[in-house]
Order: sequence, then structure tokens, then C-alpha cells
Amino acid sequence: MSASSARWSDLRLRLLSAAVLIPVAAFCIWQGGPVYDALILLAMFGLAWEGETLIRQPLKTWRGALLLAWPVIAGLAALKGEWSAAFWMIWPTLIFGFPASVPVVVAIIGGLSLLWLRHLPLGMASVLFVISVVVASDSFAYLAGRIFGGPKLAPSISPGKTRSGAIGGLVGSALAGGLVAWLTVPGTQLGGLVCGAVLSVFSQSGDLLESAAKRRLGVKDSGRLIPGHGGLLDRFDGLLAAAPAAALLSLAVAAQPFWSILPADLTGGSAHPPILQGSSSHD
Repeated sequence: MSASSARWSDLRLRLLSAAVLIPVAAFCIWQGGPVYDALILLAMFGLAWEGETLIRQPLKTWRGALLLAWPVIAGLAALKGEWSAAFWMIWPTLIFGFPASVPVVVAIIGGLSLLWLRHLPLGMASVLFVISVVVASDSFAYLAGRIFGGPKLAPSISPGKTRSGAIGGLVGSALAGGLVAWLTVPGTQLGGLVCGAVLSVFSQSGDLLESAAKRRLGVKDSGRLIPGHGGLLDRFDGLLAAAPAAALLSLAVAAQPFWSILPADLTGGSAHPPILQGSSSHD
């Protein structure tokens, strides 16, 4: 097979995968409630499984089964309203050793953050904001890097990434954040612009961190779960870093979009209202 044929075949796989995944994810985000929760719990299990497989952790043992079940248990605890207990379930994983605990910790923090965001009063808008910003960061970084080129951002970690691409990602994320803010909560565009740029920094950092981990392990992709895209960690590395940052921002405001955060919210110590069971409306 020629190089051009191979590239076309890969592109076709990517498009087919996207044609399946995007509608499913969009429906789950729109529907909310148990449908969305089940998607995130499944993703938490998949992230743990992929990460443990990547480090060659035996999974057909009681130890392996516990490592895979741990993020799901944390997610179920959170959905019962035990958010603090779910978060503190991170630390016991260290008894399995640092390498084995990392995939579980990533799955728990990322999964809990995505559950938390969707159960906010403006849950659907919050999740769409984060996803839009991450997608814009990746897309604009790629385009800017291709068009402008220039010095590499981190050549020892990811030789393909450029500084111009990083700046392009920041600009694209800011624009995406401002647009989503304007469409969902008019009057919060400025906060959307700033928050979009901030989350882009987290998204790009997550991307670089995952690239560094793969380079250390000597692998090209984190897995083969998504045809043409690699693994879950390959596709959602930026989201797994941006979502926790957004969740933390949401703690500083009450019943407002997290991107509208003001200095008074940070200094006033306002706490987020408790999440009520059944907050599954299409908000």
C-alpha cells in the first residue's frame, strides 16, 4: 500500500469513528441524567483499563479487577452525593504502587469532573463549553502550526508541536469560549474569552503530558479502542486536564456559569450549592 493510500485509509477510519462517536456523545450530553452518567462511568472504566494495559499491569487478577473497579466505585459514590468520599478514594490506590495508581487517579479526577460539570445548574452548557474549548485548542493549534511553523514548543516531548501552534490554540479557545458564552448565557462573553484561553493552557499541558508518558513507554498510541484515533487517552488527554480546572472554577461561584467568575467570587469564599439528585433536565 502506498503512503497516500495509507493516509487515505487512516483518514477514512477517523471519519467513520467520528461519525459514530460524535452523535452518541452529543445525545448523552443533551440527555443528561442516567444516560450521561453511564457514559462517563464507562469512560472511567475504559481509561483505567487502557492505562493499566499500557504499563503492562496484569488485569486478570484480584488486584487488576480492583484497579479497574475503583474509578467506577468512585463515580457511583459521587452520583449518590458522596463527592468528598469519591475524591478521597484517590489516595488508597497508592497501595498498588505509583505506576499502577496513575491511570486510576486520572480516570477518577477526569470522570468526577465531567460528572460534576453536567450536574451543575447550567450543566449542559458547562460541558459544551469545556469540550468546545478543547476541540478549538486542538484544531487551531494544528492549523496555526501548519500555516506559520516556527520554533518547536517541546521538541524532546512532541516534535510536531510549535509555539505558533500553542498561540493559535489559545486564540481559538478564547474565541470558542466567548462564542459558547454568548450563545448560552448572554453577557458573559468576556469571562468566556478569558476562561477559554485559560482552559486551553490546561488542555495543551494535558496533551504534552500524555505525549511525554507515551514517549517514556516507547509507544505511539495509548491504545486501539477508537479506529483511526488510537486510544481514549489519545483523544481525551486535553479534556482530562481541562475538565478538572473547570470544575474547580465552578466551586468559586454559586448557580452561575463557571466562566463568569469574578474577583469577588474568589475572595468571598462562596460555596457551590449541593448537587441534587435527578438534575437531568436539558439545561
